[in-house]
Amino acid sequence: MGILVWILLGLVAGALAKWIMPGNDPGGIIITIIIGIVGALIGGFIGRALGLGDVTGFNIGSILLAIGGALVLLFIYRALKRT
Repeated sequence: MGILVWILLGLVAGALAKWIMPGNDPGGIIITIIIGIVGALIGGFIGRALGLGDVTGFNIGSILLAIGGALVLLFIYRALKRT
């Protein structure tokens, strides 16, 4: 059950991050899910560094952190793509 929540959270976070930050990025649904899952990991590290504690599960805090992490990931990808 846990992995399904990760995939669902990744899909939601990746899709919202691509919607917030549109551009010519690679990928279909699989890449969007991967961006969201990696974004959730990045968001989790950022959240812990800021002292937000462990935001886990499928709730608004974890979704916001995952979207923020996915946005950071997209920004880094685009910055590296330009060079």
